[in-house]
Amino acid sequence: MLEIRNLHVAIEEGTKKLLNGLNLTIRDGEVAAIMGPNGSGKSTLSYVIAGKEDYKVLDGEILLDGKNLLEMEPDERAAAGVFLAFQYPLEIPGVATMTFLKAALNAQRKGRGEDELTTPDFMRRVKAGAEKLGIPQDMLKRGLNVGFSGGEKKRTEILQMALLKPSIGILDETDSGLDIDALKIVSEGVNALRSAKRSFLVITHYQRLLNYIVPDTVHIMLKGKIVRTGGKELALELEANGYSDYVTNAAA
Repeated sequence: MLEIRNLHVAIEEGTKKLLNGLNLTIRDGEVAAIMGPNGSGKSTLSYVIAGKEDYKVLDGEILLDGKNLLEMEPDERAAAGVFLAFQYPLEIPGVATMTFLKAALNAQRKGRGEDELTTPDFMRRVKAGAEKLGIPQDMLKRGLNVGFSGGEKKRTEILQMALLKPSIGILDETDSGLDIDALKIVSEGVNALRSAKRSFLVITHYQRLLNYIVPDTVHIMLKGKIVRTGGKELALELEANGYSDYVTNAAA
């Protein structure tokens, strides 16, 4: 379970807060969606959970299964079960996708005190996951994300998540830049990973992603905090009416 309590975050002390007393609980097996206008702090939240530098936590806690993530380095958070799928995955020329996946998986296993996978075992896992996501084997030999389409980059990230088996998967606008076919493939990959022990935080602007990855709860974020929580029907309400009512109430 992920518990965020009274989280206050800025770029540096004395600057405007990006997260302003945010509280959020995501239970095991739950898919929680966060929606909100640009600048509401959605991506900032994902980066702070994962441990990205350049953010100053002024107050609050982030607990994963009772462990304080704020006391851990990014690699320790990953080993503890945090996975972040970026809105714009980075290209790494000269590093083959297969090499990257193996290094990431074995580094995480080492962080948990587990033995590294043998090459045959690793290859079997990658082949099975790639087939489900429509990733051809020759693509895995290319430089990571180099020359990949938006859909290929996102499918590779979902493959990485499938191999790492995190406790919580954070999808930061993973639908960005995807056509409908790629969106379906990526969503099917995420849905295949849903389980009673794995939760997801889905950050999105649009209802269309939530047609495929159906959330248990939807949270509306504004000015760095959650202002309303509801069921999946809340996303439909936002699609129809937008955020104007919430922005007006916040300004009142």
